Amino acid sequence: MTTVNVYLTFEGNCEEAFNHYKSVFGGEFSGVNRFKDMPPQEEGMEVPEADGGKIMHMSLPISTETALMGSDSVGEWAGKTVFGSNFSISINTDSMDRAQHLYNGLAEGGHETMPLAPTFWSPGFGMLTDKFGINWMISLDHKDA
Repeated sequence: MTTVNVYLTFEGNCEEAFNHYKSVFGGEFSGVNRFKDMPPQEEGMEVPEADGGKIMHMSLPISTETALMGSDSVGEWAGKTVFGSNFSISINTDSMDRAQHLYNGLAEGGHETMPLAPTFWSPGFGMLTDKFGINWMISLDHKDA
Protein backbone atom coordinates (compact mmCIF):
# COMPACT_ATOMS: atom_id res chain seq x y z
CA MET A 1 0.00 0.00 0.00
CA THR A 2 1.17 3.54 -0.74
CA THR A 3 0.35 6.45 1.58
CA VAL A 4 0.84 10.19 1.17
CA ASN A 5 1.45 12.51 4.16
CA VAL A 6 2.59 16.06 4.82
CA TYR A 7 6.14 16.54 6.20
CA LEU A 8 6.79 19.88 7.94
CA THR A 9 10.20 21.51 8.49
CA PHE A 10 10.92 23.81 11.44
CA GLU A 11 13.82 25.96 12.65
CA GLY A 12 14.29 24.38 16.08
CA ASN A 13 10.73 24.34 17.39
CA CYS A 14 9.43 21.10 15.85
CA GLU A 15 8.87 19.47 19.24
CA GLU A 16 6.92 22.49 20.51
CA ALA A 17 4.77 22.55 17.38
CA PHE A 18 4.09 18.82 17.52
CA ASN A 19 3.12 18.98 21.19
CA HIS A 20 0.58 21.62 20.16
CA TYR A 21 -0.69 19.48 17.28
CA LYS A 22 -0.97 16.53 19.65
CA SER A 23 -3.16 18.66 21.96
CA VAL A 24 -5.40 19.46 18.99
CA PHE A 25 -5.57 16.07 17.23
CA GLY A 26 -5.00 13.77 20.23
CA GLY A 27 -3.16 10.47 20.00
CA GLU A 28 0.44 9.56 20.75
CA PHE A 29 3.64 10.10 18.79
CA SER A 30 4.61 7.01 16.82
CA GLY A 31 8.20 8.15 16.62
CA VAL A 32 10.50 10.81 18.05
CA ASN A 33 14.12 10.74 16.86
CA ARG A 34 16.72 13.34 17.80
CA PHE A 35 19.84 14.27 15.84
CA LYS A 36 22.09 13.17 18.73
CA ASP A 37 20.77 9.61 18.29
CA MET A 38 21.94 9.30 14.67
CA PRO A 39 24.82 6.99 13.84
CA PRO A 40 28.12 8.78 13.05
CA GLN A 41 27.96 10.70 9.78
CA GLU A 42 30.52 11.26 7.06
CA GLU A 43 32.90 14.22 7.27
CA GLY A 44 31.09 17.52 6.70
CA MET A 45 27.69 16.07 7.59
CA GLU A 46 28.02 16.20 11.38
CA VAL A 47 25.26 17.82 13.42
CA PRO A 48 26.52 20.61 15.69
CA GLU A 49 26.47 19.52 19.35
CA ALA A 50 24.09 22.38 20.20
CA ASP A 51 21.54 20.89 17.78
CA GLY A 52 21.74 17.31 19.10
CA GLY A 53 18.47 17.59 21.07
CA LYS A 54 16.52 18.92 18.10
CA ILE A 55 14.15 16.69 16.16
CA MET A 56 15.47 14.62 13.24
CA HIS A 57 12.05 12.99 12.70
CA MET A 58 8.74 13.07 14.51
CA SER A 59 5.42 11.50 13.59
CA LEU A 60 1.89 11.98 14.93
CA PRO A 61 -0.71 9.57 13.51
CA ILE A 62 -3.89 11.40 12.54
CA SER A 63 -5.77 8.32 11.30
CA THR A 64 -4.91 4.73 10.41
CA GLU A 65 -3.79 5.94 6.95
CA THR A 66 -2.29 9.37 7.63
CA ALA A 67 0.27 11.03 9.87
CA LEU A 68 1.68 14.48 10.36
CA MET A 69 5.48 14.29 10.19
CA GLY A 70 8.21 16.82 10.78
CA SER A 71 11.78 17.72 11.68
CA ASP A 72 14.04 20.62 12.54
CA SER A 73 16.43 21.95 9.90
CA VAL A 74 19.91 21.99 11.46
CA GLY A 75 23.53 22.14 10.38
CA GLU A 76 25.19 23.96 7.51
CA TRP A 77 24.33 21.10 5.13
CA ALA A 78 20.58 21.48 5.77
CA GLY A 79 18.58 23.80 3.61
CA LYS A 80 17.40 27.10 5.00
CA THR A 81 13.80 26.91 6.16
CA VAL A 82 11.57 29.20 4.12
CA PHE A 83 8.19 29.58 5.78
CA GLY A 84 5.39 28.97 3.33
CA SER A 85 7.42 26.32 1.51
CA ASN A 86 8.68 24.47 4.61
CA PHE A 87 6.89 21.24 3.80
CA SER A 88 7.29 18.18 1.63
CA ILE A 89 4.84 15.59 0.46
CA SER A 90 5.99 12.29 1.91
CA ILE A 91 5.15 9.06 0.10
CA ASN A 92 5.66 5.71 1.81
CA THR A 93 5.38 2.58 -0.26
CA ASP A 94 5.94 -1.12 0.23
CA SER A 95 8.17 -2.11 -2.69
CA MET A 96 11.48 -0.82 -4.01
CA ASP A 97 10.19 -1.04 -7.58
CA ARG A 98 7.27 1.24 -6.69
CA ALA A 99 9.54 3.62 -4.75
CA GLN A 100 11.98 3.85 -7.68
CA HIS A 101 9.14 4.37 -10.18
CA LEU A 102 7.66 7.22 -8.11
CA TYR A 103 11.07 8.79 -7.50
CA ASN A 104 12.10 8.66 -11.17
CA GLY A 105 8.77 10.02 -12.38
CA LEU A 106 8.69 12.92 -9.94
CA ALA A 107 12.40 13.74 -10.47
CA GLU A 108 12.00 14.06 -14.24
CA GLY A 109 12.77 17.67 -15.11
CA GLY A 110 13.27 18.53 -11.44
CA HIS A 111 16.14 18.58 -8.94
CA GLU A 112 17.29 15.50 -6.99
CA THR A 113 18.14 16.54 -3.43
CA MET A 114 19.01 13.07 -2.11
CA PRO A 115 19.15 10.01 -4.38
CA LEU A 116 16.89 7.07 -3.52
CA ALA A 117 19.23 4.85 -1.50
CA PRO A 118 19.42 2.85 1.73
CA THR A 119 19.64 4.83 4.98
CA PHE A 120 19.92 3.77 8.60
CA TRP A 121 16.11 4.10 8.95
CA SER A 122 14.92 2.73 5.60
CA PRO A 123 16.09 0.38 2.85
CA GLY A 124 15.20 3.16 0.41
CA PHE A 125 14.75 6.90 0.94
CA GLY A 126 15.14 9.86 -1.39
CA MET A 127 14.21 13.54 -1.67
CA LEU A 128 13.64 15.77 -4.66
CA THR A 129 11.98 18.93 -5.90
CA ASP A 130 9.86 18.34 -8.98
CA LYS A 131 9.79 20.59 -12.04
CA PHE A 132 6.89 22.49 -10.50
CA GLY A 133 8.82 23.37 -7.32
CA ILE A 134 7.08 20.83 -5.05
CA ASN A 135 9.27 19.02 -2.49
CA TRP A 136 8.84 15.23 -2.26
CA MET A 137 10.19 12.49 0.03
CA ILE A 138 9.96 8.87 -1.12
CA SER A 139 10.42 6.17 1.49
CA LEU A 140 10.31 2.39 1.40
CA ASP A 141 8.59 1.02 4.50
CA HIS A 142 11.22 -1.03 6.31
CA LYS A 143 8.70 -3.51 7.68
CA ASP A 144 7.72 -4.53 4.15
CA ALA A 145 11.13 -4.50 2.50
